Amino acid sequence: MKRHRPVRAVLAALLVAAVASACAEGAGGDGAGRGRQADPGAGRPGADAAEAAPAPEAYAERLKRQRAARAAAAKKWGLAEVPLLPPAPPAEKPRITTREGFEVEGGDALPPVFTTVPTKERIVFLTMDDGAEKDPELLKMMTELDIPYSAFLSDYVVSDDYGYFKDMQARGVTLSNHTLNHRHLPGLSKADQRREICGEQDKIEKYFGKRPTLFRPPFGNYNGDTLRIAKSCGIKAVPLWAAEAFPDHMEWREWDRDLHPGDIILTHFRGPEAWKGSMTDMVRHVMKTITGKGYAVARLEDYV
Repeated sequence: MKRHRPVRAVLAALLVAAVASACAEGAGGDGAGRGRQADPGAGRPGADAAEAAPAPEAYAERLKRQRAARAAAAKKWGLAEVPLLPPAPPAEKPRITTREGFEVEGGDALPPVFTTVPTKERIVFLTMDDGAEKDPELLKMMTELDIPYSAFLSDYVVSDDYGYFKDMQARGVTLSNHTLNHRHLPGLSKADQRREICGEQDKIEKYFGKRPTLFRPPFGNYNGDTLRIAKSCGIKAVPLWAAEAFPDHMEWREWDRDLHPGDIILTHFRGPEAWKGSMTDMVRHVMKTITGKGYAVARLEDYV
């Protein structure tokens, strides 16, 4: 957004200087020098990049408190390092296109399918699928650490406890579409695909008050009908994933088995019955990887 008043320009310059000074201090052992750190409000719903800049001293003090709180939470939850703060969301979201090799016929007019968001920032995005495990400790942990994440829900495992996900939504998490019953969509008729995709749109709107714009097909499998149907009931984009997180290891899509700016990380709502660990164990492991490689977790919906 253009600023025309000289006072605004001066404030903006002072704010940039405050950010640079705060990042250079590296207080709290949170990996200073690995990437730009931003306003504590960044990456959370309601953060307004265009709001008037605070006084530099107040901003620096607020950043200091935020870093100290995150350091205390990291110690409480047993993280190897303090998670890095993400930069402020972009004033304009990047243009996203379908990843090469993921196209379908007529796809230029369809929601883009992608595994990485175009950005030069050292950020990644954490997403969780289905909703089978409803661990209250996960909600506490992610809230106290102030780590953003996105949930892609399937009604067949969510419907026994909508309240858990209402609580999650109240904490700032966006709830998106992962179909009603988690079926292999390309093997279904158009009518059945519509029931799965648009039916989940209706469920999320009914129980959580907002119709999703993001959709992830089960297993990452889709065809042209999938995308056309998704578009018809309000879907704007189809984020897949570049890596998958478990409590004891990572799995990678790319040949170099590494993170890249803008990568989307998948994990699932799972617990000890399905995994060698809990959801909080998974968060500890994936954050060790993310922070250790010098990345911060940003909010997907700020970029897509």
